[in-house]
Amino acid sequence: MEDSRKAGGTGDRPDLLTAALFVGFGALGLWAGRDLTMGTASAMGPGYLPRVICWLLIIVGVTVGGFGAVRAREDIAKPKLWPLVIILAAVVGFAFVAEFFGFVAAAVWLLLVGSIADRESRLREVILLTAGLTAFGALVFIVGLGVQMPIWPSWG
Repeated sequence: MEDSRKAGGTGDRPDLLTAALFVGFGALGLWAGRDLTMGTASAMGPGYLPRVICWLLIIVGVTVGGFGAVRAREDIAKPKLWPLVIILAAVVGFAFVAEFFGFVAAAVWLLLVGSIADRESRLREVILLTAGLTAFGALVFIVGLGVQMPIWPSWG
């Protein structure tokens, strides 16, 4: 069987694409927040955290790109549309289910439908992770952070 990596070439293309996305989003964020006041670490302005995160994105992008540039060439694999459709359905469905049936049902929908995208997932693991992540999410977001979303359906 032939190795898909080829000696020489223009570098590890998935890493280079990832690097370009990170640097691009970081630069876009810096540009979009250019009018926000920076402040200091002890008195943060509205632009402090966005700028720090954008610079971190740029640093990660440059690092990934640097490593990708010196590695042997690897082509970008053809995207598989089915997992993307499944994940999109899981996320969009979360919004609709949450509105009518509450957080618990929406989280279960998100995790169970999303697990279909991974052909190697096992039902027992998915059920256990769904139960744990749903409970954790309810405690963190609904109870802890006070997100305004009902935990259970509100019929009546």
